[in-house]
Amino acid sequence: MEPRPRRRHSRHTTQITVVRPPERNGADHPVHGTASDRRSARLRRLHQSVHGLHELAPEMSAYRTLTLAQGALLFALAAGTIVAVATWRLQVATVLCGLGTALYLVVFLYRLTIFCQVLRSPDQVTVTDEEAEAIPDADLPVYTVMVPAYHEPEVINHTIAALESLRYPRELLDVMLLLEQDDVDTIEAARAAGPASHIRIIEVPPAHPRTKPKACNYGLTFARGTLLTIYDAEDRPDPLQLRRAVAAFGRLDGPVSCLQARLSYHNATQNILTRWFTAEYNAWFGGLLPALVRQGVPVPLGGTSMHIKRAVLERVGAWDPHNVTEDADLGVRLHRLGYRTLVLDSTTLEEANSDFVNWVKQRSRWYKGYMQTWLVHVRHPLRLLHEVGLWGFLGFHLVVGGTPFLALVNPVFWVLAVLWAVVKLPLVAALFPIVIYYPAMFCLIVGNFFVLYTHLVILRVSGEERLVWAVLLSPLYWLMMSIAAVKAFLQLFTAPWRWEKTTHGLDLPSAAEEVAVGAGE
Repeated sequence: MEPRPRRRHSRHTTQITVVRPPERNGADHPVHGTASDRRSARLRRLHQSVHGLHELAPEMSAYRTLTLAQGALLFALAAGTIVAVATWRLQVATVLCGLGTALYLVVFLYRLTIFCQVLRSPDQVTVTDEEAEAIPDADLPVYTVMVPAYHEPEVINHTIAALESLRYPRELLDVMLLLEQDDVDTIEAARAAGPASHIRIIEVPPAHPRTKPKACNYGLTFARGTLLTIYDAEDRPDPLQLRRAVAAFGRLDGPVSCLQARLSYHNATQNILTRWFTAEYNAWFGGLLPALVRQGVPVPLGGTSMHIKRAVLERVGAWDPHNVTEDADLGVRLHRLGYRTLVLDSTTLEEANSDFVNWVKQRSRWYKGYMQTWLVHVRHPLRLLHEVGLWGFLGFHLVVGGTPFLALVNPVFWVLAVLWAVVKLPLVAALFPIVIYYPAMFCLIVGNFFVLYTHLVILRVSGEERLVWAVLLSPLYWLMMSIAAVKAFLQLFTAPWRWEKTTHGLDLPSAAEEVAVGAGE
C-alpha cells in the first residue's frame, strides 16, 4: 500500500513547533548541578508539560472549553431557541425532530460507505513475524515506551512483566513508568517488582490537571528514542509490535508518521458487559479506523499502542494535557498538519471494563474528550475544511462530534417511538408529519438493524462468533452509552479536565484466590 501524496498547505494552515527543555540526559534530573538547578529543571519540564501547547497554539488547546466567539454563538442559539419555543412551540419541536431525522439519515449513509470499505480489503499495514524478526539489531532505532500509571499497585507487576516480554534489544529500549510522585503505593510496588535495568521509574510532580497527557508530556522531555509508543498499565502488547512498527515505518515514506495498532480485550467473555465492549472494539479498530484511513479522514487515535515518530510528535505540540481524550485530539491535529496515520495489523490486549459504574466513568470521560476535541477543532471551521478537505470535514463531524451527540439525543427519539407505539400519543403524530415520519421510521428500523448487522459481519470476519448473542442484546448497551453521554455533557461545563480514574485489575483473581490456587498446587 503506497502512501498518498502529502497535501500542500497554504499560509493559513496551522503550524506548531515545540521547543524541548535542554536537559536530555535520560535521568529524572541533571547529573550535574545543585539541588536548586535540579529543582529548576523539573519545574521547567513540568511547565512545558502543562502549558506548552496552550502557550504555543492556544486555538488548538482545550484549556478553554469555549472561546469567546463559541460562547456568544451558543448563547445566541440557546436564547433564540427559547424565544422560538415560547412563540411557536409545536413548529419548533417539529423542525428539531426533522433536523434530528436528517442527521440520522446522514449518519446511516455514512456508515453504509464505511461498511462498503470494510467489505473490501482492510486498509492496514501488515508485517509478518518473519519480516519483523529479520531486521538486524544494528538497524533498529532506540524506541521509547511510556507507561503512565496512577493508583495501579495491584497490576503494576503484570505491567512490568508485559514490558519485559517485548522482543526488542534491551539496549535499544527506553522504557519509562510514569508514576505520580504522590502515588507512593504504586511506586513502591513497581520498585518491589524489580524491573530490568532498561525500565526507568519517572516520578511526575503533582500538578493540575491530573491527566494522562500531562504525565506523557512530562515523560516526553526524558525520551531518548526516535520512535515512541504508549502502553496502559493493564496492556498485553504483541511482543513483536515494536519490530513490526519499525518495519512498517521503513516501508512507508512521506507523510506517514503514526501507526495505530489494533486493540482488543483478553477478558472478552467475563460477563455481558465485556462481551459488548469487545464487540464494539472489534468494529472500531477492525472496521471504522481502517475505513477512515482509506477515505482520508482524520483518525482519532486510541489511548495506547499508537506508534509515532518522536520528532513529529514534538513538531505538532505533543499531547493536550487539558483534553481527556488526548489521543483523539492528537490524531486530528496530525491530520490537520499534513501527517498521515495508518492502522498496524498488530493487536494489544487490554482489560475490558466488567463493572457498570466503572464503565460509565470511563465512557463518560471518552465522550467528554470527544466533545472537547470537536469544540477545539471547529473554532475555525473554514480553516479546518481547507486542511482536511470536504470528506475529511464531514467524517470529522460525524465521528468525533456525532459519536457523543447521537448517544446524547437517542433517548429522546426512543421515548417518542415508545409513546407512539404504545399509546398513539397525538403529540407525537404532530411532531412527525409524513415528510419526517417515513424517514424517521426508516432510521429506527433499518438503521438500527444495519448497526447490528455490521457488528455481526465484523465479528464473523474476525472469528469472534462467541460474541454474536451479546451483539443481539446491544440496545441495552446503547442505553448505557446514553447515560454516559448525559454525564459527559454535564461535566463538560462543570469539570472539563476531571479525569475519572478507571479501576483496573477487576479481571484478576483476588489475593485470597491466588493463595488458594497456590496451596492447591
